Amino acid sequence: MTDHSPHRPWRGILVATALPLRADLSVDLDRYAEHCAWLVANGCDGVVPNGSLGEYQVLTHEERSRVVETAVAAVGGDRVMPGVSAYGSAEAHRWAEQAGEAGCASVMLLPPNAYRADERSVLAHYAEAARAGLPVVAYNNPVDTKVDLVPELLARLHGEGLVQAVKEFSGDVRRAYRIAELAPELDLLIGADDVLLELAVAGAKGWVAGYPNALPRASAQLYRAAVAGDLATALPLYRQLHPLLRWDSRTEFVQAIKLSMDVVGRYGGPVRPPRVPLPPEQEAAVRAATGKAVAAGLA
Repeated sequence: MTDHSPHRPWRGILVATALPLRADLSVDLDRYAEHCAWLVANGCDGVVPNGSLGEYQVLTHEERSRVVETAVAAVGGDRVMPGVSAYGSAEAHRWAEQAGEAGCASVMLLPPNAYRADERSVLAHYAEAARAGLPVVAYNNPVDTKVDLVPELLARLHGEGLVQAVKEFSGDVRRAYRIAELAPELDLLIGADDVLLELAVAGAKGWVAGYPNALPRASAQLYRAAVAGDLATALPLYRQLHPLLRWDSRTEFVQAIKLSMDVVGRYGGPVRPPRVPLPPEQEAAVRAATGKAVAAGLA
């Protein structure tokens, strides 16, 4: 039983996929295809290539295109929602077109993030991406972008037909209720792993997820219990996983999630500069928390 809908393909658990890099930092597409298929086989509904966890900012144009095509070949386009974020609106539009050509059913887009954009710029940016013809999921990450898609602005974007859902990463769970009042048809997606339970209880329709890269089965069990209101199952599991889930909201989230993948016996591998490996104390903390999850049978 899944809540993934062909009409609203962003529903359910869509994993913002980590991208496997070889020791020489080239992209390993074969390994990436296997990873996408493994996630779906282990209870996730689909994948989000070229999100921030996928290090899209440091990929070449060709690499970024091939990552999307690889995901579609691995799990089918209805299960793939690529990130199409870019500094320029014309570029975001081109990435949305590329997603459509590759067979994807929806795309995810940050607001303009090269500068602190005003509301008119934000509306124009989403309008340009929406022109490519695929449904757009907004990604609100005021922590990293300095542009905050507050509920009133989201309601306007939705009212003008520019976005169908929002990945909410602000961490402010109060917004869930305001968004539901202002735009009841706008799907709220959990955007930060460490507020999963709170946003699920508040009515989220999906989760654009980080930690399922390492622990898909336990994460899927947690999400399904949470959205079903089964707190007897969800709360103990959430407490167990929270020491890992909170890394999703930290600066070093890519390194932490890739390290957890290595620890559970998957392939996480290195990151591309300007990211650098975790310092020893953070590495030890991630290894210990992941080891504890494995010992508890959650891997």
